[in-house]
Amino acid sequence: MKLSAQWILEFVDLQVDNRQLAEALTSIGIAVEGILGDGANTTFEMEIGTNRPDAMNHYGVAREAAALYKAALEPIENSAAKAARSSTARNGTTEAVLSGLETSRVSAAKNSDFEIQIEDIEGCARYTAQVIRGVKIKSSPEKIASRLALVDQRSINNAADASNYTLWEMGHPTHAFDLDLLVGGKIIVRRARQGETLKTLDGIDRKLSPDDLIIADAHRPVALAGVMGGFDTMITDKTKKILVESAWFDPVAVRKTAKRHGLHTDASHRFERGADYAATSLACALVAQRILESGGGELVGEQIDAVARQLEQAPIQIRTSQVDRILGSKIEVQEIVAILNRLGFELIPEPGSPPEFFARIPTWRLDVEREIDLIEEIARLHGYNNFPNTLPAFSGAVVENPNTAKESKLRSSMLALGYDEAVSLSFISHEDAETFSSTPVVELANPLSEEASLMRSSLVPGMLEMLAYNLNRGTENVRLFEIGGVYQAAGEGATEHRRICMGTTLSALQNNIPQGALLDKSKGESHLDVFRSFKGDIGTLLGNFQRKALSFDSEVAEYYQPGISARALLDSEPVAQFGQLAFGIAARRKLKHDVFVAEIFADRLYARPSRELFYRPLPKFPAVERDFSFIFKDEIIFSKIKMCIHDVHLKTLRSFAPMEIFRGGSVPAGSYSILLRAKFQSFAHTLREDEVNDWSAKIVAALQQLGGIQRA
Repeated sequence: MKLSAQWILEFVDLQVDNRQLAEALTSIGIAVEGILGDGANTTFEMEIGTNRPDAMNHYGVAREAAALYKAALEPIENSAAKAARSSTARNGTTEAVLSGLETSRVSAAKNSDFEIQIEDIEGCARYTAQVIRGVKIKSSPEKIASRLALVDQRSINNAADASNYTLWEMGHPTHAFDLDLLVGGKIIVRRARQGETLKTLDGIDRKLSPDDLIIADAHRPVALAGVMGGFDTMITDKTKKILVESAWFDPVAVRKTAKRHGLHTDASHRFERGADYAATSLACALVAQRILESGGGELVGEQIDAVARQLEQAPIQIRTSQVDRILGSKIEVQEIVAILNRLGFELIPEPGSPPEFFARIPTWRLDVEREIDLIEEIARLHGYNNFPNTLPAFSGAVVENPNTAKESKLRSSMLALGYDEAVSLSFISHEDAETFSSTPVVELANPLSEEASLMRSSLVPGMLEMLAYNLNRGTENVRLFEIGGVYQAAGEGATEHRRICMGTTLSALQNNIPQGALLDKSKGESHLDVFRSFKGDIGTLLGNFQRKALSFDSEVAEYYQPGISARALLDSEPVAQFGQLAFGIAARRKLKHDVFVAEIFADRLYARPSRELFYRPLPKFPAVERDFSFIFKDEIIFSKIKMCIHDVHLKTLRSFAPMEIFRGGSVPAGSYSILLRAKFQSFAHTLREDEVNDWSAKIVAALQQLGGIQRA
């Protein structure tokens, strides 16, 4: 937001230039992000924290500057209050006079001309109003119009501008009604009734909810409380009689109403964060005074001040010993008292040593609720730069995660394979939990939404979301991986397990296969080729860990496509499952292309020693290859064949792999023909024919024992 430097300095006399003031305010948390203009037109571009609505105005910033520079703060008051203060000063008293007006304080209040009723005392704690008659609506004085322009506010007329000017001056929202358009001589603060509607100042007819806090006259709604006024009672050129409204509305009620109707106004911005309960009378008086000064007229009766309930914060204990402990530096008691007094806190001493106090909280500081908040106030006014630079006491040593090196190696391997690391949300929906996991779920007590109501029990939903995000934007060559935790309920608590998820698109895997090598027969066979490529990536990762045997089977979750998926086992322990996402699930999630995913149980991998790589020179002696053609039953998968050959223990067998698979023709139904190729090589000598024949015979015997029939 923009604030005028000259306007701020009206309330506090400082002998500093605008740049120095901006830097000083920023140092205490009232951030000035930029300085625009020069001279009387200088404005500060400010970023005020949402917890500091008291500083979202010129007087609030002036109050902070006065506390920082130990300068006198000019009180903000209307002309009647000034006169009263001048009179009391002459009589030797220093009693503060806020409005200079006599007020009536009950939940239903009235004067001879008008009545205020507060039906919803939780939604509205206080409602102050003033009747003015004989007003002339016209353009605002140049001072008011030009100052509003400095803070990017459009001048409307003298009544609306008086309200806006007061808002930007002291931070309390107000509103002006055309009193002649209010029915029944009363204002009622209540919840809307079923079926009621309101045309707001923006010209939109809004259907009201019974949860909406509204301002009504005797017959209909005339404003959304704390958000926006009504069109039918707005100030026009014909207006002669005005009702000025100034109230305190519950922040939650205003926030819900504003959100329900998609409205965000300067008033709702303040009320949602907490307005000053004690400021309603003064704000009302200031607006009334400015309307009278610019448009003439006269006040009708006393200011009406209906108070439904008192808002009083309990005093907060502050211990000087805690101040020193938290801030790590000794601050004198006199300075603690002086800082808090300058900020508007009244300290009541308590007997004892070290000194303790109870602080009464000013009505404009709703953000101060605990002792630590007061300590923060002391720290920022004392000056963060005035604390000595010290290191905290430390004993012991840094404890490194024992799996860091292994995880780093896996991350490097995936990056080398062309996968990019990604991070997804740690929350999933009930539907995703039911689809992608079977473990007990961990419910969130305060979820962000229904689609993120559980701690994730699988990384797959997040990976699919990220793949879909890329595909929907025309990026088809995608390879991603994520390393993170998954959670499951365990008794009264939860357990966390480390997982790795990889995701890739069909086209990205096809790029792994040399051009011309990809089968161009059916979609199924083409997908099998890219599946083998994906399987190779998984094998590369698992190769980082020691094992006796790596095997694969088809025992995978239901969300994988049968026949294009597998489970990986190290020494018979399942460590991963991977493959193409099932067609039905892909269609339900509206994925535009086929995708492949892999889940790796990192916890199980980290329990294994890392595989150490050793250099061995290339063999000097040639290799010998032998092919074996066999017929097997369909239930004999290649992993069983490979395990069978592994048990033969041929030291010179370097590789044993399938080359061709054939079904149909002379091959009986329920069986398949497979061409297997064995590669023998010795590091010590050239292999002899009789050696190779002997090893080949052992392979044939082992395969026949497995149930294979050798083909001629």
